[in-house]
Amino acid sequence: MKVIGIIPARYDSTRFPGKPLVDINGMTMIQRVYNQVKHATSLSEVVVATDDQRIFDHVQSFAGNVLMTSKEHQSGTDRCAEIINKVSGFDVAINIQGDEPFIDPQQIDLLVSCFQQENTQIATLIRKIEQLQDLENTNKPKVVINNKQEAVYFSRQAIPYFRGKDMRDWLKEMDYYSHIGIYGYRTEILKEISKLPVSKLELAESLEQLRWIDNGYQIKTAISNHLNEAIDTPEDLQYILKKYFS
Repeated sequence: MKVIGIIPARYDSTRFPGKPLVDINGMTMIQRVYNQVKHATSLSEVVVATDDQRIFDHVQSFAGNVLMTSKEHQSGTDRCAEIINKVSGFDVAINIQGDEPFIDPQQIDLLVSCFQQENTQIATLIRKIEQLQDLENTNKPKVVINNKQEAVYFSRQAIPYFRGKDMRDWLKEMDYYSHIGIYGYRTEILKEISKLPVSKLELAESLEQLRWIDNGYQIKTAISNHLNEAIDTPEDLQYILKKYFS
């Protein structure tokens, strides 16, 4: 099985313009992500997919692989699909968040292992929720899985609703999972889902994975215990700098 790791990197972020090029203790965010991803033993190739010449030139400056993509893409999935249409010979593509400078390479290997099952179309990672504040946080999508560890539904609300119990006791009664935003796709499936129209569920929750479920695709999950720390805002960056480098 030949696997490509793709790191979408867009310059024009609404909450943090130029985010891939911000300095994190002497190294840009995109270089830190790239270096971490290169340690994943399951990947045959790693490439940054960008729509900006500044990011393109910077990745080349540290001898990273990079391809230019359209500025019209609405999601990282669409950007990954363009890469798959440009390169050939890969069975699986892994869509890796470009704003997690300390991503654990073992998470990538765990995700790739889902494709050892031939019927896996799409895969993603989940993490058990331990804190009530995470269960209540609508910025942290939740996922319900079935007995085959396939995703049944994703939501920004806490699901399932535990009838007759105070929410403060829900975590004692049932396992709840948050979604970790890294995806793997069979390359032929990636080409298919990139052509799907936006669905009503996706619009309602603003979660693109609901488009795939809406159209009958199965999403395999694997449980990771690693705590992912993404940098979405300048405040997140200051938190990371203080936590790791002060």
